[in-house]
Amino acid sequence: MGSRTFALLTVVAAVTAAPLRAAECRDDTLWLRGDWGSARFRVSVADDAQERAEGLMNVRQMPGATGMLFAYEREQPVAFWMKNTFLPLDMIFADSSGRVLKVHRDAVPHDQTPIPSGQPVQYVLEINGGLSRQLGIAPGSVMQHPAIETPAWPCE
Repeated sequence: MGSRTFALLTVVAAVTAAPLRAAECRDDTLWLRGDWGSARFRVSVADDAQERAEGLMNVRQMPGATGMLFAYEREQPVAFWMKNTFLPLDMIFADSSGRVLKVHRDAVPHDQTPIPSGQPVQYVLEINGGLSRQLGIAPGSVMQHPAIETPAWPCE
């Protein structure tokens, strides 16, 4: 079994096993839910300027159900680029309540073209490219994570 197939099976298992109610919040776990179902990702949190600047640069592989959550102090317009990023990524932009406003799919590795949020956001989740399409993640979905201070989907 190839690593991409294994990664997809890992995500599918996380999606099918995911509850639709509030889950216990953990710093290393982010939940997403919407009309499409729900999914759990193991995340690292980038919540200061240095961590956000480094992001997933120089990462050469990432397991399927993992990602990085970029958390800002307040809602603001943001833009990302793929300089020194080796993996195609999906970027999921969310407001202060964790409600998804925009999904940018399959950002191209090493591309220096800015990818703007389009409107003020407070959170951005980066996951492996193509997963948001496979899972059906779209605007209107909501995130659950302890970094989200006024969540649309609160923890238990």
